[in-house]
Amino acid sequence: MLFSLKKINAAITSKYTANIAKYYIAALLNFMCGIAGIISCKPFFEQQHLLQQMADALKHRGPNGEGFYINEQNTVGFAHRRLSIIDLTEQASQPLHYLNYTIVFNGEIYNYIELKDFLRQKGYTFFTQSDTEVILAAYDYWGKDCLQQFDGMFSLAIYDKRQNDVFIARDKFGEKPLYFLNLSNNANKNLVEGFYFASEMKAFWAVGVEKQINHPQLLNYLTLGYTSNPIDKSETFYSNIKTLEAGHCLMYDVQSMTYKTLCYKQQNNKIPNTENQTSNNAIGTFSNLLSNSVSKRLRSDVAVGTSLSGGLDSSSIVANIHQLVQRGNYQPQTFTASFPGFEKDETAYSKAVANYFQIQQHIITPTAGDLISGFENLMYHQEEPLQSSSVFTQYMVYKLAKEKGITVLLDGQGADEILGGYKKYAHWFLQELLRTNLASFKQEKALLKANDFLETWNYRNYVAAFLPEFTAKQLQVKAVQQQNNHHYIDAAYRKQYQNVDSLQKPVITVLQDILHYNTYTFGLDELLRYADRNSMAHSTEVRLPFLNHQLVDFVASLPAKYKMHNGFTKWILRESVKDKLPQEIVWRKGKVGYEPPQQQWLQHPQMQAMIRAAREKLVSQNILHKGILNQPVIATAAHDANNLDWRVLCAAQILP
Repeated sequence: MLFSLKKINAAITSKYTANIAKYYIAALLNFMCGIAGIISCKPFFEQQHLLQQMADALKHRGPNGEGFYINEQNTVGFAHRRLSIIDLTEQASQPLHYLNYTIVFNGEIYNYIELKDFLRQKGYTFFTQSDTEVILAAYDYWGKDCLQQFDGMFSLAIYDKRQNDVFIARDKFGEKPLYFLNLSNNANKNLVEGFYFASEMKAFWAVGVEKQINHPQLLNYLTLGYTSNPIDKSETFYSNIKTLEAGHCLMYDVQSMTYKTLCYKQQNNKIPNTENQTSNNAIGTFSNLLSNSVSKRLRSDVAVGTSLSGGLDSSSIVANIHQLVQRGNYQPQTFTASFPGFEKDETAYSKAVANYFQIQQHIITPTAGDLISGFENLMYHQEEPLQSSSVFTQYMVYKLAKEKGITVLLDGQGADEILGGYKKYAHWFLQELLRTNLASFKQEKALLKANDFLETWNYRNYVAAFLPEFTAKQLQVKAVQQQNNHHYIDAAYRKQYQNVDSLQKPVITVLQDILHYNTYTFGLDELLRYADRNSMAHSTEVRLPFLNHQLVDFVASLPAKYKMHNGFTKWILRESVKDKLPQEIVWRKGKVGYEPPQQQWLQHPQMQAMIRAAREKLVSQNILHKGILNQPVIATAAHDANNLDWRVLCAAQILP
């Protein structure tokens, strides 16, 4: 469905009418894309074909056009691939020039209208309706502190020809990716010496950069399932390639060929004091923030849809869309993965939501055959190992959306991490109550267990409640032992690459400690990587309403009782939508992860053959002990802790 001014005027009926109309009418030039660049103190004009090759590797991220820029000294080059979301004119092309700056930008700045109004008052003139142009004016006015002003998802690079430097930045949560590497003279004789950056690592490989495996990280993945290094978030699975961490910026001095990075995400956060406000006020504020976030993420001149799993998060997004826009004038298409006969299939819940709002629902049923035929392409786009085959399910949902003509999808990532949605969070919540309110502890423990949100509770939880530092250390010791006692890791490989420091565990004293850790350090980052690559693989854009920074900061400021209460997780979200959704959705008990029948899929003879071939590859590279070749393939569920054969399958794909 394409938005028009008539539909906007007819459709919007909520109390946010004026603001939403303003967002839709003014949002003319936003688009997703892929960006890349080369910075060097040595002129590389004769090697500008490298920029073309990098751009070609990112074509799936931006199939609607390309653009290039090389500065007068031939030392800075930018490449851009464009996926048009709102405007198809040449006026929207990048690289974009403004004042003394040139930018390549991937993402959305949702509050750019307000920023534009402010900057106009400061004397800035604008020649387009683009949020990209607003970024440059904001950078001119605030410098690097402009990042504090942005509500959005982005990765960007700005060249300042006066200062002869390049400013590179990534959004607070890491929704949009940015990778980089430094190449010296002898790194590759076919490449110019300098600093390379890109939205995806395949842009580097396209110009001949070698895949150098980060073996300590690969060891942690195979033995423990780690998909990142929690003590160094810049690491990837390739030792020569870094990622710019979420909430960080980088300043590169072209003349000296040096750079420095800065974390900005924790600076100047004005988190409100919510300790003494009433429940009704907290619920009202949360509801308004979520509704406003959804409304901003509906801005588009191309078709907008939403994922619908049947869980609380995606259903809440659908409910907010319905409330914002009058029934009949705008009905989002929804997309669901279904697994008939699978005990954890959520299709019935998703259909209940679709029927409740009388909206169109598209359903896809991924199979083992789909995974077999699509696995190599999935890994090509993801570039790094996956936690489970749940990622493939999302890949297929986004593929279906594209086939149905949907370019923008809303999705629910982030809600579990900020609101305490996973079952594991019940332990930390109860440990906090055990120290602070014994009566509430007893009541909530019984209710959480009755509602299937608490699976285990034993003496270790009592120890953890009163000795959090000791517990963190013991969990690290346990991880090291698990790695040391792994049956099939080659002993010499483990000895050479084991990094005990990377297995450190956080000290958790209150529920918010673990929520903050999973949101900013270890957990959410991998889900955002999956979503970005899966959507971009099909030239679609995914927008995440739960990751509005004001919403996240507000929830972080709330006492734990607003996240878990009366035996339910995500209590404040449930309360905010209890009159907007079917009650069987609002008060669903237990937690079903986004899970396909992986155990069944891995029993397929062709999948088993693929796993055996992957085992052989890892044995040949002295990563696994040859004894594994005589063992039967272990078919495990998607969220099983010991998911070794799935990890072996993924690891083999990234090895050169």
